[in-house]
Amino acid sequence: MAYKMHLLVCGGTGCQASESAALVENLKKELEEQQLDSFAQVVMTGCFGFCEKGPIVKIIPDNTFYTQVSPENAGVIVSEHVAKGRRVDYLLYKNPEDNTPIAESKNMNFYKKQIRIALRNCGIINPENIEEYIARDGYLALGKVFQELGAENTIQVLKDAGLRGRGGAGFPTAIKWELTRKNEADQKYVVCNADEGDPGAFMDRSILEGDPHAVIEAMAINGYCVGATKGLIYIRAEYPLAIQRLKIALNQARNYGLLGNDILGSGFDFDIELRYGAGAFVCGEETALIHSMEGFRGEPTLKPPYPAQSGYLNKPTNVNNVETLANVPVIINKGPEWFNQIGTEKSKGTKVFALAGKVNNVGLIEVPMGITLREVIFEIGGGIKNNKKFKAVQTGGPSGGCLTEKDLDISIDYENLIAAGSMMGSGGMIVMDEDDCMVDVAKYFLDFTVEESCGKCAPCRIGNKRLYELLDKITKGKGTKQDLEILQNLGGVIKDTSLCGLGQSSPNPVLSTMRNFEDEYHAHVHDHKCPSGVCKSLMTYEIIPDNCVGCTACVRVCPVGAITGNKKEVHLISAELCIKCGACMERCKFDAITVN
Repeated sequence: MAYKMHLLVCGGTGCQASESAALVENLKKELEEQQLDSFAQVVMTGCFGFCEKGPIVKIIPDNTFYTQVSPENAGVIVSEHVAKGRRVDYLLYKNPEDNTPIAESKNMNFYKKQIRIALRNCGIINPENIEEYIARDGYLALGKVFQELGAENTIQVLKDAGLRGRGGAGFPTAIKWELTRKNEADQKYVVCNADEGDPGAFMDRSILEGDPHAVIEAMAINGYCVGATKGLIYIRAEYPLAIQRLKIALNQARNYGLLGNDILGSGFDFDIELRYGAGAFVCGEETALIHSMEGFRGEPTLKPPYPAQSGYLNKPTNVNNVETLANVPVIINKGPEWFNQIGTEKSKGTKVFALAGKVNNVGLIEVPMGITLREVIFEIGGGIKNNKKFKAVQTGGPSGGCLTEKDLDISIDYENLIAAGSMMGSGGMIVMDEDDCMVDVAKYFLDFTVEESCGKCAPCRIGNKRLYELLDKITKGKGTKQDLEILQNLGGVIKDTSLCGLGQSSPNPVLSTMRNFEDEYHAHVHDHKCPSGVCKSLMTYEIIPDNCVGCTACVRVCPVGAITGNKKEVHLISAELCIKCGACMERCKFDAITVN
């Protein structure tokens, strides 16, 4: 049926958590009741990216972009917009500068500087309908590889494009494919690494939820180029929606002859299986991932041999992450020259980031390499929440580093971020404001790393535990000058001696915060104060005598009886008994309680 209007509804995990599925059902019901179901169609898509303003409804063909839509808004959208062609102004995004409504996403600061390549179909197609993917040049690249390019020329196209791995290290994709191709074996494998474990990261998950066929097509191309007939997608079991849509997409691809035997009459056989991870961060490292798929503990091994030489079941194996693969079909279709026009000299194309933390526009963004942190945070991200002052941004996940105001104008690429003391990583970007304690931030990331270490090598297993204990000691006001020296030295040893990338990069949050926020560490150690008021052990609640009227409200709310005083008399807080819960400050109506 040819519909004249399409209502695209975000169906990513974030929006589904905000009832977008119920919104879809209500929209369908309203269309049917108002006898408009032959005129307009409701389509559940993948993530639009603007997670801060979800659920989102985009109406085609006029490109109206509704934000924060609830299931209860379905009726007015259908009766006003669908039936009468009148936009519902109160559902439009409001420009934060003058509160004027903006109808189309292209006019929003969040989208203006984005270039969507890996995310090109997310929010546009129904990820559970292969025909919609095909309509947007889907599987065209696979046919082009079979009929025009061949394996070696395809690898050369990726080499000319300068595509680098988007999983963290930035290794040239074509070189990895080439190495796997050159190794002879009776069986080879290609693996998609969908084990996304960084706190706050959801780049790969969103691609798989919104455009699973892009990854399937790229894996088939990969298999053909390296001589592999079997593909494996290693995905964490905590991604049920991505798994569901992958299963649907895989079955559709098989039914259409795009997976299986003799694909498109090429004589090439290739199929894909799903393998599930249990959420171990270390399994993002390719050798640990391979061991997990083989049924062993997810522990890394020393390289060489590399997976391209001896990987899954000791066979040559090519491992790429989701975002890397999502770039492959479009590069083949549009050519390396097109891809080379985007990005910097050494870092071509775009990068997907999960922008999170103390920023107004939390969401999934795809920006050209070379864009600055300032543009990302203050233009796309809309600046810091509640007009607070920017303090730092952590890039590269728990293994990255904290960058400060002095770094805001560096262009984002692999080399620049490493030179600044951080890294690209898989694409997590967490923004912090003046209220964040950087010692506590370092402690948070070390706590994660200690928990996620596989324990195979002593530097990571023991060294990171010692780093965490030192940070914990400092945040409790018990740190010494010698502890600061040990932190610095031990961090360097762990980086130099750990077995895999997890351990080698785990001290980064500590070393970068010590370098950029030395004064905060000294305040904790020498002054026994937390300048941001985050570390509870260093906080002291006190009564301001001139403001206290003796109402006893704080006495009644204190859970441990730490506050004493009679009515109409100035009260007193016992530092020994106080647990720093803040209940007294919340209850006091006279601003008579302060924290030092």
